[in-house]
Amino acid sequence: MKLDDNFTFRTVRKKILIISKLAGILLILSYILSTKLEIDPDVSFAVWFAFVIAIVLVVDFLMGHFISKPISKLNQTARKMAKLDFSDPCTITTNDEFGEMAVSLSTMAENLQQALTGLEAANTRLEQDVEQERRLLAERKELVDNLSHEMKTPLGVIRAYAEGLQDEADEAKKQKYSAIIIAETERMSDLITTLLDLSALETGVRRLVPERFDFVEFLETVAGRLLIDAPDANFTLQYELPDKRAYVDVDKARMEQVLDNLLVNAKKNVQPGGILKLSLKEQMGTLYFSVYNQGPTIPQENLPKIWTKFYRDVNSKYSGSGLGLAIVAQILSMQNLSYGVENLSDGVQFYFSIPTVK
Repeated sequence: MKLDDNFTFRTVRKKILIISKLAGILLILSYILSTKLEIDPDVSFAVWFAFVIAIVLVVDFLMGHFISKPISKLNQTARKMAKLDFSDPCTITTNDEFGEMAVSLSTMAENLQQALTGLEAANTRLEQDVEQERRLLAERKELVDNLSHEMKTPLGVIRAYAEGLQDEADEAKKQKYSAIIIAETERMSDLITTLLDLSALETGVRRLVPERFDFVEFLETVAGRLLIDAPDANFTLQYELPDKRAYVDVDKARMEQVLDNLLVNAKKNVQPGGILKLSLKEQMGTLYFSVYNQGPTIPQENLPKIWTKFYRDVNSKYSGSGLGLAIVAQILSMQNLSYGVENLSDGVQFYFSIPTVK
């Protein structure tokens, strides 16, 4: 038969009652024993007093073990929890109210810790979302400002030639004006497309899709299309490529953009009859690519600026959108590939490196 709680000893109240009753019984027994001893009254009192001291020490130990110590531990844990320190759970394992309270405190500490961790994670995500929104707003503003600035020139040209077309009677001039208007329109379209593509890369809207391919054959194809087969080539092409295949694992389409921009940049800046040199070397599992064009160098203080949007060097022979090298930097950075530019004695060399795979 199961005993009722009133008849069990698993409560603090019962323990106190038992200790106090036991102490009273021992006091009475010690007094009776000391009076029954046939010894000197002073000795009998001394014996009884020694019993009393022993009983007091035992009661003090039991009360400290069952009452004071658990209360102290509970108080210490509660103070730490009040300071949001949940690293030290309460370790009371008794079967009384103190043990139940310790379990409750430990459970509450665990729940609060989980809640705080979740709250911190939510706050971190919120801060990231807010920062992302601020960055997007800043980039949208920059995009609008850049577009407004870059569109002024082609729009002005289009308007001027459109007005001239209305009043021009000469058919040959009309054809010329129409061709200029079409060219400027295409320039605007290319500029908008390129700028939107770059913004999509910067904001993470467009992600890279790595694939394994032979970079040597890939470079030969791109260089052949842009340099060897070009009808307006007015330079001496030199190249140095590995004799064997070298595989990489990167976004192939985006790396074609990188090569297109670097090769076109070199082609348009090489001096007439000068040297344009391609180099691809493999060393210790890494491919090192470089393209050199003989011609005017870039002022040393301007070298870091060439990777920024809409930057155009004053020594450049052509007027581009100023976005090509910014796209190169963005694509290479997204793939953690090192890149750079340097002035040589009589020209400029761009380079990047890419690890090979099996």
